Amino acid sequence: MLYGAMKVAVGGPLKVAFRPWVEGLENVPDQGPAILASNHLSFSDSFFLPAVLDRKVTFIAKAEYFTTPGVKGRLTAAFFKGVGQLPVDRSGARGAGEAAIRSGVEVLERGELFGIYPEGTRSPDGRLYRGKPGGLARVALATGAPVIPVAMIDTEKIQPPGKVMPKLMRPGIRIGKPLDFSRYQGMEHDRFVLRAVTDEVMYEIMKLSGQEYVDMYATAMKRQLTEAAKAEKEAEKAAKAALARAEKEQAEKEKALRHEVEKNQTEKSEAEKPEAEKPEAENKQAENKQAVQQDTEQQEQAEQQTERRRTEP
Repeated sequence: MLYGAMKVAVGGPLKVAFRPWVEGLENVPDQGPAILASNHLSFSDSFFLPAVLDRKVTFIAKAEYFTTPGVKGRLTAAFFKGVGQLPVDRSGARGAGEAAIRSGVEVLERGELFGIYPEGTRSPDGRLYRGKPGGLARVALATGAPVIPVAMIDTEKIQPPGKVMPKLMRPGIRIGKPLDFSRYQGMEHDRFVLRAVTDEVMYEIMKLSGQEYVDMYATAMKRQLTEAAKAEKEAEKAAKAALARAEKEQAEKEKALRHEVEKNQTEKSEAEKPEAEKPEAENKQAENKQAVQQDTEQQEQAEQQTERRRTEP
């Protein structure tokens, strides 16, 4: 009842505003259990796919969406429950894997559609990443339900990271033919079988989406990107610190150079001062020398006059 109301309230406006195009809708059975295995580009994937289907689709979502306190938290929990999402606790050694398996099996045993993202998280760059074998393959082999590959097209462009307002554009949904893995039934604990089933589904999704395939987990790529961003930030911080040190050293060198220039100018000015401005001791010494010279000259003149008188008749 609540799902139907939310589908009308949310799905209707989504279809009107964004007009998503769909291919392969006939591959979804009108009744009976089936697994919809999709690539994951955007938060909105879990809304666009149910909006174009007549049947209810149940996805799993992290438990934090359902346990946040306050009015906003309760509204968020009601919204996710209304659009057919189940809470999965990611804590514990096995994380979300076991919880997803239990939730998926319960949904399929009720004869409903179960939606799952084999990549385990949204793609960090729009490419298709390696599928995790724990959830999808084990649910498929445990229940015998067919796996229907789904490709979401361009949903990541509607609201890129950092953008508040969504961009009005037409996303696409391609739905492939059901895959039957009954040949592996009862082998859900064989890790090689789980890997083979998952890889086959991912290959079909890649053909539908046209995405570049990356043979590593999206979670590992996100860690690499986070570490690279952190390293870049630290390098930028270190570069700024080095620049500040260099500027400080340059300022100190310029200050020392100005001091040396001022000192040399002072010494040069002292050396070029005129006689009148020389120290008083040097002036007195010159005056004394001049006085002695005058006395000597006067004495010589007196002796010459005396000698002339003596020789006159």
